[in-house]
Amino acid sequence: MALTRRDCLTASALLPFAARAGAFSPAAVPSPAERSSLLPDKRSFAATDVAYLDSGTMHPVSLGAKAAVAAYLRVRSLDPSATSHLDEDEPRAKFARLINAEPDEIAFVQSTTMGEQLILKALGLPATGAHIVTDTLHFFGSFPLYEGLAKQGCEVTWLRPKDGRIAMADMHRAVRKGTRLVALSLVSTYNGFEHDLKAVCDLAHANGALVYADIIHAAGCVPIDVRASGVDFAACASYKWLMGDFGLGFLFARKDRQHALGRTQFGYYGIASFTSHAYPYDPPSATGAIADYSFQDSAMGHFAFGTYSHMGVAQLSHSLDYIMGLGVDRIQAHAQQLTGRLKSELARLGYVLATPAEARTPIVTCILPGARDRLKARLEAAKVRIMLTKNRFRISPSVFNDMNDVDRLLAALGRAPA
Repeated sequence: MALTRRDCLTASALLPFAARAGAFSPAAVPSPAERSSLLPDKRSFAATDVAYLDSGTMHPVSLGAKAAVAAYLRVRSLDPSATSHLDEDEPRAKFARLINAEPDEIAFVQSTTMGEQLILKALGLPATGAHIVTDTLHFFGSFPLYEGLAKQGCEVTWLRPKDGRIAMADMHRAVRKGTRLVALSLVSTYNGFEHDLKAVCDLAHANGALVYADIIHAAGCVPIDVRASGVDFAACASYKWLMGDFGLGFLFARKDRQHALGRTQFGYYGIASFTSHAYPYDPPSATGAIADYSFQDSAMGHFAFGTYSHMGVAQLSHSLDYIMGLGVDRIQAHAQQLTGRLKSELARLGYVLATPAEARTPIVTCILPGARDRLKARLEAAKVRIMLTKNRFRISPSVFNDMNDVDRLLAALGRAPA
């Protein structure tokens, strides 16, 4: 059944679905007291009989975001009643506000991994002898990346966690004069540990190094201020806490670092001016060039490729408004109520927590040999969804979860298997 405008208005407790799909009405911003009372927010998401506690793997699409995509598809399907209001720059500007950046410091990327690799290439890495510091709480998908750089001549120092944390003392021992880059996940996908990003950046900069942060498990659920932290580069996809979808994310490059980056991409979307000399009636070239062109003095100018997902743009235009309307601080506080109970009760039930007790992130991880084989059937029977791997499980609640979901999970888990 197609969503009507009336459906959209009913679906969102925060954002009326106005003429522009996903547009944010400043008048609709709730007061702090109203925002607090809106969580948990189940009305903005489709009803389900599943206790979904796996938003750190993939966040459900809200009804408002679904409607924004439907509105875009009506235009793409040549619906004569549809009017296009898609603003491709809108999500970049909104994301910039979310992390306290400027729009020209933000570029679209396909994924977090693409963003990280674009930064490495722009920095001229690999380079023989270049020293890189990273840690094993960084995204495991980047392990082959830095192992590969080591094989190509870089010196890579791996820090390992102690009690689920990367100690600043170890970071101080690893970072030295001549270190080129410190690469980390601001919030670890493994156990929710959060680096003191400002302390890391202060240390790195004092030694002439730059800092890249994977922020996929922070943006949208943990407050981020790139200006206050001093981080040089950051990237994230949008299908987790930004409540977007696969195939569209963001790359942040600090304005005062962009001039030092090598140009490794020549994407059409990064062009500022273009004059062709190749086609009939084109003006002649004074130099014999096929075209005269210049690139934007911005992150898009450095990193943009060609086209990107316009459905993703429509979805994020709504979702970023929704997140900022609630307030990331309140999203975090709501999650902490749930994770606080999870940490205490899981420990009481005999599970071994991998997540630090003081972690303020919406992730709780437990180590359990044979976790998938031991827990999968009982969780499926209880209609509870969490992330299960061979030897651990991870719980990641979001804005629509409540204590009933937590209690349902705990009842399904029972005491830790001996």
